[in-house]
Amino acid sequence: MRTWVAPGRVNIIGEHTDYNEGYVLPIALPLVVRCTAAARTDGRVCVGSRQRPGEPVVVAVSELAAQRTRVPGWSRYPLGVVAEFARRGLRIPGVDLDLDGEVPIGAGLSSSAALSCAVAVALRDLFAPSLTDRAVIDVARAAENDYVGAPTGLLDQSAAILCTAGHALLLDVRGFAADTTAPRGVAHEQIPFDLDSAGLELLVIDTGQPHELVDGRYAERRDQCAAAAAALGVASLRDVASAADADRIADDVLRRRARHVVTENARVLAVAEKLRGGVDPRGIGPILTAGHASLRDDFEVSTLALDAAVDAALAAGAHGARMVGGGFGGSAIALVDQERTEAVAESVRRRFADMNVPDPRTFVVVPSAGAHRIG
Repeated sequence: MRTWVAPGRVNIIGEHTDYNEGYVLPIALPLVVRCTAAARTDGRVCVGSRQRPGEPVVVAVSELAAQRTRVPGWSRYPLGVVAEFARRGLRIPGVDLDLDGEVPIGAGLSSSAALSCAVAVALRDLFAPSLTDRAVIDVARAAENDYVGAPTGLLDQSAAILCTAGHALLLDVRGFAADTTAPRGVAHEQIPFDLDSAGLELLVIDTGQPHELVDGRYAERRDQCAAAAAALGVASLRDVASAADADRIADDVLRRRARHVVTENARVLAVAEKLRGGVDPRGIGPILTAGHASLRDDFEVSTLALDAAVDAALAAGAHGARMVGGGFGGSAIALVDQERTEAVAESVRRRFADMNVPDPRTFVVVPSAGAHRIG
């Protein structure tokens, strides 16, 4: 048996822009999901997880589609990847999958994409070695969309596969989706993101309030964005040039949803330009904070705990802070001077104590490598 890993991700900037064919700027986390895999010859998939003690889930490859609603929810992610391989005519004679990892579940750090991508690269190396990274991303995304029922965009899977150590990934989602070969430097670009040399750290604040992409609110935001685009007569909010154009929408909710997407795309490009130009990364802090205000006020996906985490981090000296992920729970990030990291974390803990909610989990992350085999 051999082992493959895929990382979680945190978005430096660019939330809810991926399914609007816009721009995103994630980094891969040092936290990974591990998939230890070996081929079988009996036509069955056997999936076990260290985080889900008990008997493994065993399903015949030929029965994966029929069993989709009958298997435990957590197992639909790995089983969905196998099902998608089979649906595409890539023969899986059977496989054992043993899963483990440390990406927090429900923290907005893409634990589900890390799981799907770890399985996808394992299956690729075992059974379909000619499959490109681009195809692996499509397989993992389709598994989440179709087998699990989570309406994700391309962001999470692309970050898990394409990110490199020491860099943020600037992804043009429209260009990437349109070009199935997606050569490097055309639809995606590695942007240097070296915080250590600037005396900075990126602090993740996990509020402990899990979010679920399949609970309906994420899908509602997607539908609202589509309706906003239709109101403006464009195929996607990517085509809206400015916030002033978004403000032409009569419906208040749709107007605010569109305004977030348009201004968030501009923020992604602004952050990428600053980092590409080698400026002090502290300069991106106000842009991150502006992104949080937009997610809170225009897109309405923040929570009291996320707002408290951001406010407390800024009050303790963070250069910028924002919620990350789909929202309705999960995590925030703060850009902090190395000597202030613990003070910022303590400020957040005190704020949570004042709110009488459990302590958040805080940890520092660095831009790390995408999915790969480790043994």
